[in-house]
Amino acid sequence: MDEEYDVIVLGTGLKECILSGLLSVDRLKVLHMDRNDYYGGESTSLNLIQLWKRFRGNDKPPETLGSSKEYNVDMVPKFMMANGALVRALIHTDVTKYLSFKAVDGSFVYNKGKIYKVPATDVEALKSPLMGLFEKRRARKFFVYVQDYEENNPTTHDGLDLKTVTTKELIEKFGLDENTVDFIGHALALHRDDDYQNQPALDTVKRMKLYAESLARFQGGSPYIYPLYGLGELPQAFARLSAVYGGTYMLNKPECKVEFDESGKAFGVTSEGETAKCKKVVCDPSYLPNKVKKVGKVARAICIMNHPIPNTNDSHSVQVILPQKQLERKSDMYLFCCSYSHNIAPKGKYIAFVSTEAETDNPETELKPGIDILGPVEETIFDTYDRYEPANDSASDHCFISTSYDATTHFESTMHDVLKMYTEITGKVLDLSVDLSAASAAEE
Repeated sequence: MDEEYDVIVLGTGLKECILSGLLSVDRLKVLHMDRNDYYGGESTSLNLIQLWKRFRGNDKPPETLGSSKEYNVDMVPKFMMANGALVRALIHTDVTKYLSFKAVDGSFVYNKGKIYKVPATDVEALKSPLMGLFEKRRARKFFVYVQDYEENNPTTHDGLDLKTVTTKELIEKFGLDENTVDFIGHALALHRDDDYQNQPALDTVKRMKLYAESLARFQGGSPYIYPLYGLGELPQAFARLSAVYGGTYMLNKPECKVEFDESGKAFGVTSEGETAKCKKVVCDPSYLPNKVKKVGKVARAICIMNHPIPNTNDSHSVQVILPQKQLERKSDMYLFCCSYSHNIAPKGKYIAFVSTEAETDNPETELKPGIDILGPVEETIFDTYDRYEPANDSASDHCFISTSYDATTHFESTMHDVLKMYTEITGKVLDLSVDLSAASAAEE
């Protein structure tokens, strides 16, 4: 272990594994360590007995739930946008060859107490029961504008500079009502609050295009894909990738103490009396608790059911977004559901997560609107965890710390953090223009 590395990565969470893969492909010498004896850190995947040990304090889950080993319950479950940054990063690093993906059946939005399929194109807008006849026509015009918009072709801009025109101004030009704006902003563009309305509209238009292009990719009911056996496969796939490029992975390394020189710069990591030297340290917040600040808390419910979520066309895998305005909250609520069709539970079993940024200290009450959508539930586990962000100056201490995982049920914000960290570590922007056909989803 007494070698010198370009980067030492601590923790095998999703973000750390993606970064270690990207850095290995860049031919940097990487050592990747974890104090746990399993992959995944906070974003690990548990079988039923492990789930019960962690949240119920015993290893005796009810027999009615079926075989423990057939459960792969991701602790940070997030769907991947088919054309999104994570899938591009997986192709860029060639990790796709270790994984099998399957399309996600449905993408829904909560509106006035009911759930509706998210309309993503001009054709779907005309069919959607979310809007009345005249609003459908206005929405269709807006969708056509977004679909035809090309950043480098001014003839598609309709005289608007979306780098300066705000989203609110763009929406007002098309005369859309706030109900329509709500599902476009939160369920299509995947904004987490309403601040986007006062930002330049280009970002929202790009997000809507990504959703529509991802939806068209697999001709499914949603723009999302998910690995068979869940996200627990990802860290191990990146470990294999790292080995191909000469990187080293070590699990079960106690302590993992980051060493600093007199100027406060990280120069290595000590475990079991040995110090590995490095130029930079990458880690999750738990490895450098004195260099992070608490910024919030996620509340969630993990529910095991024996049926799909009602009113989702019997979808075996589905995301439902409950926009903040619909619930009179400050942040959206997210519903993730997956099942035996993605091999994460025994046949006939469904696992749903209801998650949100906590605004109270009572998750049971706070998550009720999401849980009420699920129908009868066999078992519910409530959980909260704190969210941390780095509070250090990475330029001076050479420590690059990821932010904790948020409540969203898709990877967009996670990848935003990864790409930002990649640029801080390497000084360059990751080129994600790849051949997307390299990741295909399994057929039924």
